[in-house]
Amino acid sequence: MVGDVYENVGKLIDVGELAFRTLTSLIGNMVWGSEIQGEQRTIVESQFKKIFAEIMVFLGKPNISDIFPSIAWFDIQGIERGMKKIRQSFNEFLDSVIEERMKKETGEQKSDVLQMLLDLHKNQDSPSSLTMNQIKGILVNIVVAGTDTTSDSTEWAMSELMQHPEIMEKVKKELNDVIGVIKETFRLHPVLPLLVPRCSARSLTVGGYTIPKGSRVFLNTWSIHRDPNIWDNPMEFQPERFLNEPGKLDFRGNDFRYLPFGSGRRKCPGINLGEKMLSFILASLLHSFEWKLPQVEKVDLSGKFGIIMGKKNPLHLTPTPRLTNLELYKRKS
Repeated sequence: MVGDVYENVGKLIDVGELAFRTLTSLIGNMVWGSEIQGEQRTIVESQFKKIFAEIMVFLGKPNISDIFPSIAWFDIQGIERGMKKIRQSFNEFLDSVIEERMKKETGEQKSDVLQMLLDLHKNQDSPSSLTMNQIKGILVNIVVAGTDTTSDSTEWAMSELMQHPEIMEKVKKELNDVIGVIKETFRLHPVLPLLVPRCSARSLTVGGYTIPKGSRVFLNTWSIHRDPNIWDNPMEFQPERFLNEPGKLDFRGNDFRYLPFGSGRRKCPGINLGEKMLSFILASLLHSFEWKLPQVEKVDLSGKFGIIMGKKNPLHLTPTPRLTNLELYKRKS
């Protein structure tokens, strides 16, 4: 990532796109290893990006059939047809990755997630054995959940830092403060504004509202994180609210005032990985480069509502090298 930015010094860079490509590469190395390289990796990543963009559109689209189930058969908006097409594309994409691995299987021991899952598939006598469809489902969960969410958080964090140059200077002086920036970004710009819906097992009353049994309930973290009854100056970007008390309100779902990853048994299983990847990418970008907005452009903090809340307009910035040792910018093999 750093090498790629260095080769484009002085040019406008789409920060969200850069973060997405970086995360796709990181997740790819973790899930199906580094044997898919060069032109083949570029093809795989471009295929995935196209499929993923289509998935996000459909997942965030209100479906009139949910309100009027009697007309679901007609699929008026084409959502069901579109999702079937995406499922087929994703299935073909995963088949190609799995087939590539199985073609190359030798005595060499692989240590990535895909190999672990394939080993479980081979051992059909084990109670923990997996079908090929189950393997594909797990891969989809890992890849989808670990890319767009973290790349959007990176873009939001960089946007807020460009809006607050005084905080940017503090962060560059002490990169440990990146954690405070990340926590505040999670608060002000939760990329999952509505947590995965819960279903009530029985009828109950919450805050004076009756929730009938079987209701699907969405938790609006976006509103909770901006509630003036909970947060001082909730609309302001203030990383120090977390830095002054490092142990206050961690993002593991133990405090219902702050739930960027959810809570309980249904919280995000990738908390540790997501936090580490976001910290590493953001710290690398800030440590290695100075970033400037185009002269005519202002930071736009408008969000684009969907199942994942990204920026309405992409953040474009121009990098210049910060480090005196230019060897540090060379691509690693």
